[in-house]
Amino acid sequence: QIQLVESGGGTVQAGDSLRLSCAASGSTENNYAVSWFRQAPGKEREFVAGVSWTGSNKKYGDSVLGRFTVSRESAKNTVYLQMNNLKPEDSGAYYCAAARTMSSRWYGVSTDELSYWGQGTQVTVSS
Repeated sequence: QIQLVESGGGTVQAGDSLRLSCAASGSTENNYAVSWFRQAPGKEREFVAGVSWTGSNKKYGDSVLGRFTVSRESAKNTVYLQMNNLKPEDSGAYYCAAARTMSSRWYGVSTDELSYWGQGTQVTVSS
């Protein structure tokens, strides 16, 4: 079992930056991939970024490519999402999700691939 807690959300202006954190607990093994998703009101949950459990393999959604960076600090069981040059369309609830894997390169890109979810943190970007 893995518990995930997101933090770092807030209200910012367009062009600002935020760093979200996803702290994991409940497991002594770190072979879990982590992905970030976001969901705006009335829209489906959207893949934002994913990172393999080794941290060596990463993927980004097209809308955030070049602006967002995902990283993980295994010693702290924490995954980060650095968000730069934020836009109003980046607003929404951001969730981190995890799944155990034996692959050092795998990460989930769809919601049904991830078993554990955090409660989310809200990001609001004003124009």
